[in-house]
Amino acid sequence: MEGITFDHMGFIVHDLDAAVQFFLDLGFVRRGSAEVSGRWMDRVIGLDGAHAKMVMVSAPDGSGQMEISQFMEPAPAADYQVLPSNAHGLRHIAYQVKDVDAVVVKAAAAGYGLVGEVVNYGDVFRLGYIRGPEGLILEVAQPLWEGA
Repeated sequence: MEGITFDHMGFIVHDLDAAVQFFLDLGFVRRGSAEVSGRWMDRVIGLDGAHAKMVMVSAPDGSGQMEISQFMEPAPAADYQVLPSNAHGLRHIAYQVKDVDAVVVKAAAAGYGLVGEVVNYGDVFRLGYIRGPEGLILEVAQPLWEGA
C-alpha cells in the first residue's frame, strides 16, 4: 500500500528509567524525550486526564524507533505480569546484530539474562531472546548468510 512507512512502536512501563537503561546498555541510542498531556492526548488514547513521560530510543542507525512511556495519570495498575514467550499479544521485538554472543555478554554484564538459549536457526540466523525489565524481550539475530 502506498504512503505507509514504519514510524515507531510504543511500550508502556512502570519504571521509565529502568526500561530506557536496558536499551541503552545494549547499544541503543536515546533520540529524545517529552512529557505529554492535554485534551488532544485524551482524545487520541481514549482516557481523561492523561499525563505521561516518554523517551524515544532507536538502533544506532536510526531505525526501529521505540517510544517508551510511563503514565503518571491516570494512575496505572500497580501490578503486571512477566509473561512467557508464547502469551498472546506483542511479546518481543527483534533487531539484527553483528555478533549475538557479544550482545549477550554485554547484556549479562548489565544484569540482564537470556529467556532461553542462543540457537542456530537453520544456518540462517543465530538467535537469542534477552529479558529486560518488566518482561520486555529483545530478540537479537545475527545473520549467518554470506554478505550479511
